[in-house]
Amino acid sequence: MRKAGLVVLFILSVVPVAAAPSAEDLFRQFGLFGTWAVDCSQPVTPENLYVVVAMPGPGQIVENHDLGPAGVINRYRILSAKRLSATELAVDVMFQPGTEFEEKQKLVWSVHGGTRRTMRNQPEHGPPVVQDGVALGFGIETPLLHKCEQRS
Repeated sequence: MRKAGLVVLFILSVVPVAAAPSAEDLFRQFGLFGTWAVDCSQPVTPENLYVVVAMPGPGQIVENHDLGPAGVINRYRILSAKRLSATELAVDVMFQPGTEFEEKQKLVWSVHGGTRRTMRNQPEHGPPVVQDGVALGFGIETPLLHKCEQRS
């Protein structure tokens, strides 16, 4: 029995343990890079926000939420990501990085069938602002975003 234990210990020390996928890997697996909107055929408005997920440099993922003609853009820097299930991804972000409004947040997204919805959003030092897909301050569901076809 002791030999069997030593063999298992040896195998575990020689065989590398698979590292958890990086945020970039998970964003690629979930098909998150690109442009998302409530309705890709309509212009950007506060009700039809456009979300662009991009990599401006190696290992850097950013997400910009364009809210329309007023020029408001909510920026997010992705800090980490973790797969929760085949259709759910937990994401740690920095909201409005480098500004006076900078804030760490924990998000959960539901992603499937070319759609994406924020199911949870909780600031690091506060209560959730989105729970079960509902924006708590407004009592309305978060928008269901659709992946837009790439435009040339």
